[in-house]
Amino acid sequence: MKDFRQFLLRGNVVDLAVAVVIGAAFGAVVTALVADLITPLIAAIGGKQDFSNLTFTIHHSRFLYGSFVNALLAFVTIAAAVFFLVVKPVNALMARRRTEAPVDQTTRQCPECLSEIPKAARRCAFCTAEVGAAPA
Repeated sequence: MKDFRQFLLRGNVVDLAVAVVIGAAFGAVVTALVADLITPLIAAIGGKQDFSNLTFTIHHSRFLYGSFVNALLAFVTIAAAVFFLVVKPVNALMARRRTEAPVDQTTRQCPECLSEIPKAARRCAFCTAEVGAAPA
C-alpha cells in the first residue's frame, strides 16, 4: 500500500490527472463552440446545419455519409480551434521567453557537394574536395 501511495503522489501522475481533467473541460468548451457558433454559421452560409440525413443507396444498402461529414467537420474545427487558440499562442509565448543563447554550429557545408562536414575539416569526407580552413 505504501508503494502504491508513493506512486500516486509522484509529480507526473498528478500532472497527468490534471491534464486529463483540463483536457476534458477544454474539449467540452470547443465542442460547444463548434455546435453553438461554427455549425450555425456554416448553416447560414451553406443552407444546411445538420448533414446527418445525407445518404445514398447502392443495391439496397444505405450509406450514411452525412454522419461522417458531421464528424469530419467537427474534427477539423476542433483541430483548428486547438491550433489557433492554444498551440500558436503558446509557441509565441515560448519564443518570447526564450533566454538561452544561440548554439554555436559545429558543422558547415562543403562548397562542392553541400554535405555537412565538421567545422575544422580541411577535406570533405563525402566528395574528398579540399575545403580549406573554416572562415572565422
